[in-house]
Amino acid sequence: MLKAGDAAPDFTLTNHEGRPFTLSSLRGRKVLLWFYPMASTPG
Repeated sequence: MLKAGDAAPDFTLTNHEGRPFTLSSLRGRKVLLWFYPMASTPG
């Protein structure tokens, strides 16, 4: 479990244009990661 201030592990996902996006491409910049729990619904 990460704690406030810990470095996030690198990951790659597909952006809205279908291109890969890697967290490490933002190294050195401030980034806010937000994880939405799907409104506490199953799925």
